[in-house]
Amino acid sequence: MADTVLYEVSDGLAKITLNRPEAMNALNIATKVALREAVQAAAGDDAVRAVLLTAAGERAFCVGQDLKEHITLLAADREAGTGSTMTTVKEHYNPVVRALAGMAKPVVAGVNGVAAGAGFGLALAADYRVVSDRAGFNTSFANVALTADSGISWTLPRVVGPGRASDLLLFPRTITAQDAYDLGIANRLVPAGELHAEAERVARALAGGPTVAYAALKESVAYGLSHTLEETLEKEDELQARAGASEDHAIAVEAFVNKETPKYLGR
Repeated sequence: MADTVLYEVSDGLAKITLNRPEAMNALNIATKVALREAVQAAAGDDAVRAVLLTAAGERAFCVGQDLKEHITLLAADREAGTGSTMTTVKEHYNPVVRALAGMAKPVVAGVNGVAAGAGFGLALAADYRVVSDRAGFNTSFANVALTADSGISWTLPRVVGPGRASDLLLFPRTITAQDAYDLGIANRLVPAGELHAEAERVARALAGGPTVAYAALKESVAYGLSHTLEETLEKEDELQARAGASEDHAIAVEAFVNKETPKYLGR
């Protein structure tokens, strides 16, 4: 894995850190490959019970595609008469967003600075966003004559509603951390100096929680967004049976009766 993405696992938490602060954590090819590998590793590791996605530096969480690299690749594509540059969406962004949104464990995004374009999309693919009061969010795509990618045309309307999503996509501008909190993009807003500690605290709390229940909750919410009430009721019944049969549920009930703090096993 390239050093542009740092990956570490401890006590059930996988911490993934975008590590190009000098480039505002822009996504060049090496970073996209390393990020995909890290996210897929976390998703497939049973020892990982929660994931924290964050970034190095103070200015940016991720400003999306590395446009300096992109313009060089576009020129090469035009000379060769190919369109291979835009395969980055299918090969890099889509697998990462699928893994973040679809893994059976909670994902926290610690947004330390500007999140733009695909960087905004990565933050939205997380289940919970802890955001620095110095952060900002910008869809950016229309500013470079592109349409949305990194799942943002699916995630953003579901977070802020279709009207506000269209406004943010058609008229890209950087909204403040407070605006993001008011719109529901940020779940928790903290002073910049506390961002990394608070994001890790939240992620570690989830890593120590009832993993089976979290996975079911995540699946249930995603299912309910695209199904009828009746279908969702049936899905809830199925998922509740799964959670009810888990060791974590038995531990939680016993701890509740005994007025103790449960110590979950994650199964």
